[in-house]
Amino acid sequence: MSENTKKNQGYGVVKISEDVVGVIAGIAASEIEGIQGLHPTLTGGITQVVTGKRNVTKGVKVTVGEQDAIIDMVVSIEYGFRIPEVVKKAQSNVKETVETITGLKVSAVNIYVNNIFVKENDQKTKEK
Repeated sequence: MSENTKKNQGYGVVKISEDVVGVIAGIAASEIEGIQGLHPTLTGGITQVVTGKRNVTKGVKVTVGEQDAIIDMVVSIEYGFRIPEVVKKAQSNVKETVETITGLKVSAVNIYVNNIFVKENDQKTKEK
């Protein structure tokens, strides 16, 4: 687990874990209408199945450099929403939220859409 170190003048050192940034980013993305959920990467999904533990940062990978952070996310979008618009809103919200809460500079929020979620009502209507 890597940590970001920020020096606070005269008071000591503050360390922010990449996991903490990942949780903040995941919550910020899920606030956007049209985002159905975050998806674990292949290895994260296997780990979750084997251990039985739910990973709070599933689908989010954070890389913290000396001056900035890069956030990668894997999401599912609800059917009927315009993907570019939803992704742009999510990127903006994640960047703003992480920067506000942590004080880190977010240089990139990369969002990978790997699934489209169709609500059950829509599926039943199409079957009829």
